[in-house]
Amino acid sequence: MSEPLILILALHIGILLGILFFGGLWLTVRKAMASKIPALWFFASLTIRVGTVLIGFYWVMQRASWIDGLLCLLGFITGRLMVIRFTKTYESRANTEMKNIKS
Repeated sequence: MSEPLILILALHIGILLGILFFGGLWLTVRKAMASKIPALWFFASLTIRVGTVLIGFYWVMQRASWIDGLLCLLGFITGRLMVIRFTKTYESRANTEMKNIKS
């Protein structure tokens, strides 16, 4: 593979990892609050999310290039921002629908 393609792949893997981590956190909080045993939800989710991210970063860093890791980290942060934007939009739509139902 060519160098630019590997760098783009590292960025996209970081975005995917960020979406999985922070999207999973958002889903966990929503599900755990309605659960009878929220501690189990949080513990299991944390274990799965952190394990997935660590394996993903480890796989990206196999070439031992710090630029790959940096781009993966940048993608991870970008994934976080994408989840924040999605969840704000989702919550505002849900609030608007609730106000319309109450009216």
